[in-house]
Amino acid sequence: MSDERLSARIRMQALAPHLQAAAEQWAKRLNLPLQGDSEFALQLGEDGLQLVELGPQAPGPVKVDFVEGAVAHRRLFGGGTGQMIAKAVGVQPGVRPQVLDATAGLGRDAFVLASLGCRMTLIERQPLIAALLEDGLARAALDRDVAPIAAQMQLLTGNAIDLMRNWQGEPPQVIYLDPMFPHRDKSALVKKEMRLFRPFVGDDLDAPALLEAALQLASHRVVVKRPRKAPLIDGAKPGYALEGKSSRYDIYPKKKLQAASE
Repeated sequence: MSDERLSARIRMQALAPHLQAAAEQWAKRLNLPLQGDSEFALQLGEDGLQLVELGPQAPGPVKVDFVEGAVAHRRLFGGGTGQMIAKAVGVQPGVRPQVLDATAGLGRDAFVLASLGCRMTLIERQPLIAALLEDGLARAALDRDVAPIAAQMQLLTGNAIDLMRNWQGEPPQVIYLDPMFPHRDKSALVKKEMRLFRPFVGDDLDAPALLEAALQLASHRVVVKRPRKAPLIDGAKPGYALEGKSSRYDIYPKKKLQAASE
């Protein structure tokens, strides 16, 4: 979405007077107005940034919180290396691959992998979501328990296809993709994140190009997360898949992941 269309729908808002200056800095960075009618607001409060839909029937705000809530629960009780996402990217004894999450979103999957010891690079192209993610990582870096995990996560903002095609330096061993899936039935949009983000993000209609760029760059494998019954992304066919109750991981192997000592 263009900056003009974005700013017509959302404004920046400080939730306390002493946060006004910081809110103005975010507004300048994201080209958002500080006043006027809008459907959404990016709010800066005592607990960081949050995106909220305005209006009486709106769901609650969405923010990135790596310290408390669902992400913290998954870190502590989520199953560790036995989780399907860990198996999909190739986590195994002595192997913690370097992973590029090219569709980072709110960073939950990247945080899980970082908590398991993977060095993560995150790409998020939507500036609002990237701002939430940047704010969440900054707050995580201040927490004694979570800071070492946040230190494993580097955030890049921009178009993942362009960044992968023009990658500088050592290529990531694994590239992880979780494209926004085109929903035809709007009743399926039950999560408030989807309701909030879809007006700004839309669907990843360029997923085939995303997959192609990932396959060109990754040294060892590409992993694509999909709804369990969703069709394959157009293009190369995966070597195999891991299937759970609601999600499926399509795996495109290129080279065997090995322990550092091998």
